[in-house]
Amino acid sequence: MSDTGAEARYLAYLSDGRFMLQRDPISGEAIFPPRLRRPGGGPALDDWAEMSGRGTVHAVTVQQKRDAAARAIVLVDLEEGGRMLSQVTGTQAEAVTIGMAVQARVVADADLPHVLFEPAGDGA
Repeated sequence: MSDTGAEARYLAYLSDGRFMLQRDPISGEAIFPPRLRRPGGGPALDDWAEMSGRGTVHAVTVQQKRDAAARAIVLVDLEEGGRMLSQVTGTQAEAVTIGMAVQARVVADADLPHVLFEPAGDGA
């Protein structure tokens, strides 16, 4: 990776199997997507923290393709703050609902590492 910016650092963490996000130095909340400065301007974002991966589905859209199974595209509110666009796997797309508890899983063996979510169940 020749890019040394915030996105490159985020992807490097994911490549190592770690779900790390920047923290807002004022509110302490996680920030996604990675960026150089906090939203709305202000100080540089230099602090990174490991995320628990726990979150709640904020919004869901089921995408149906002609030659593939449906998939659930979601906005997830992370426990540490921040909101991510991703997918929920491990269940039927139609079963994913707003308010559903989910748990992140880092997929580091892909061409571009990324975070997917799975239903968290009652015990997570």
